Amino acid sequence: MAIYTKTGDKGSTSLYDGVRVGKDDVRVESYGTVDELGAYLGLATNFMDDEEMIREIRAIQNQLFVVNENLATQDPEKVLHHIKEEDIQILEMLVDKYMVKSAAFDGFVLNGTSKAAAALQVARTICRRAERRIVALDRVADVDPLVKQFVNRLADTIYAYARACEKEKIKVDFDQEFTAQFK
Repeated sequence: MAIYTKTGDKGSTSLYDGVRVGKDDVRVESYGTVDELGAYLGLATNFMDDEEMIREIRAIQNQLFVVNENLATQDPEKVLHHIKEEDIQILEMLVDKYMVKSAAFDGFVLNGTSKAAAALQVARTICRRAERRIVALDRVADVDPLVKQFVNRLADTIYAYARACEKEKIKVDFDQEFTAQFK
């Protein structure tokens, strides 16, 4: 079976419910960014040794398909799978779990003192971009509030994963003389 359909050659694509929209439609931007997030989470797992964290991230990647089903379906009656309150509670539990595992630290830290942490920090920023695209979509179409909550909490979860994976906690020094670092 060929994966190309040629139906998008002129700049449009089909949503899950068959509605055709431009490839630059805010709905496509929303689910496309969530798709990018899922791919980057997969990349991050390649730098991890923590099998429990990998298993959790794989479950999150799977749940992102539920998020995308909601975002990529214009007719809410045709959405078959939904984000539930308990999904958000699980993310909150993960945040609490991994913030306890990461050493207590007050303030901002430099990102990326391990490959896993660096990849997760990029995934976190992609998640925040997805959230902004979903908020933009919600201005023109109804988005399930639980989808918005899930993505918001997911960014916090990814941050907690990243903090737990940092090898060092290097505090941001707002008072450092930038040019002195290069002399």
